[in-house]
Amino acid sequence: MKKEKKQQANPWMYRMLRPVFTGLMHLLFRPKVIGREHIPEDGAAVLCGNHKHALDPIMVDISTKRTVHALAKKELHDGPFGFMFRGVGSIPVDFSRQRNHDALASALEMLRLGVLVNVSPEGERNYTNELLLPFKFGAVAMATRTPCRLVPYAITGRYRLLLGRPVIRFGPPFSVEGMEVEEANRLLYNKIAAILKAQLTEEEWKTKSVHPYRGRKPGELVEPPKDKKRKE
Repeated sequence: MKKEKKQQANPWMYRMLRPVFTGLMHLLFRPKVIGREHIPEDGAAVLCGNHKHALDPIMVDISTKRTVHALAKKELHDGPFGFMFRGVGSIPVDFSRQRNHDALASALEMLRLGVLVNVSPEGERNYTNELLLPFKFGAVAMATRTPCRLVPYAITGRYRLLLGRPVIRFGPPFSVEGMEVEEANRLLYNKIAAILKAQLTEEEWKTKSVHPYRGRKPGELVEPPKDKKRKE
């Protein structure tokens, strides 16, 4: 059993596909990584940041040589490419359920093995002009129950073939051990918002609707704009 867990924490398909996706990302989008030294070289940690594009998890993956286990919606695991999502060790989340006990349990199991888990506290892609959507509590729940540190990050820029340049900036890791979940979630929200503010240009900042911390109730979703125009 112990051997099986170790294999799950460092899946062969992830190791095989990482150089492929890293090469494609650098060839097509010229991504920039800032603050990669804040990602722990060993031990468990929860990487947490904003979510603006489907390629965001790959931006996180190419920022470290370590294996990163990302939370992904269950439909991806059940779809035609489900074998790939399962093979790279992503953790399925069922958004049709108000509470995802199975996803939380799986993430906690991986963290106890000393790995990195990538979580988007927004819980969905942000198609709005909001700086950040209301935060779910999964990331801080993982950090308080393990316990392990949280590493905040922010992704800005655009994923445009040969023209855009996505940028990911990591902040210093921090602990929420001993904190109430609401207090820890507020701290995480503020840290990610601060990285975004430092990363965005003055003109980009003016286009954002900025709110103080907001937590999201279980099952609550944020509807995208009616035109559902995705800004990448």
